[in-house]
Amino acid sequence: MLRGARSITGWRLARVCLLAGLVLIVLAAVSAGWAQQPHPWQLGMQPPATPVKERIHFLHNDILMPIITAITVFVLGLLGYVMFRFHHRRHPIPTRTSHNAVVEILWTVIPVLILVIIAIPSFKLMYYMDRAPDAEMTIKVTGKQWYWTYEYPDQGGLAFDSNIVEDKDLKPGQPRLLEVDNPLIVPVNTTIRVQVTGVPDGVIHSWFMPSFGVQEYAMPGRLNESWIRVGNPGVYYGECNQICGINHSRMPIEVKAVSRADFQNWLAQAKKNAGLTPDGAAPRDQDQQIAAARPGPAPAASDKEEVSR
Repeated sequence: MLRGARSITGWRLARVCLLAGLVLIVLAAVSAGWAQQPHPWQLGMQPPATPVKERIHFLHNDILMPIITAITVFVLGLLGYVMFRFHHRRHPIPTRTSHNAVVEILWTVIPVLILVIIAIPSFKLMYYMDRAPDAEMTIKVTGKQWYWTYEYPDQGGLAFDSNIVEDKDLKPGQPRLLEVDNPLIVPVNTTIRVQVTGVPDGVIHSWFMPSFGVQEYAMPGRLNESWIRVGNPGVYYGECNQICGINHSRMPIEVKAVSRADFQNWLAQAKKNAGLTPDGAAPRDQDQQIAAARPGPAPAASDKEEVSR
């Protein structure tokens, strides 16, 4: 009687394991589709807005996911086969195997080959992300406690601070904990070098834009570099994803991508409002005037609410 009960329990366990594996595979398969419509608790990555993010998607969706799925199916299938084939009712005396040279070679060579297949495109992507191809402009990002300072070195030293908009000041449609008073304005279809650093007496922050595929540490005394090229106008959000103190969660990033013509108009107005002198010096207390030069609403990007709360 006890042996029969164990048999039923074993079969139930096998079915539960196989069912759980199938559910995970299905969720992984549909997550790419869900990612096109960002929503709270989404499973997939955000839609790509830059060439870097497109390559990250390719590496994840077309290389890693098929390999992970194949390994998962193989392991679950092998587990089910072993539970069925070597059930205690069929093999009351356990099989004793001391070694198997073929199996040992296979489980060494195959994982090495899989790692090589993953490593080659991964290293290519790392070098692609690291070097800005003929950057047309430069933006310097400085992480502070607890806000960001953006500077356009190529534009006479135009600079301004970007702070979170408090809940009581939010307008309808503005996302909580993501809206800022002065977003970073960038032109579309422009290769932009992004230099990220921190203040000498500050802490480490991290400038993280998921839809751009960019995450650079803002470290005091060090200048890290990346690049972006936004393809479509819209509003994109990010966060500081390096724990940096009591207000770490209140360091959102908002990037507004506009047409080149709109960017030039905003730039001219921002310089005028900031009171830039001919030598490029600008008062650092002119953030409100910079805000007054903000361009009109850009077409909403598909990832407006993509950052997890």
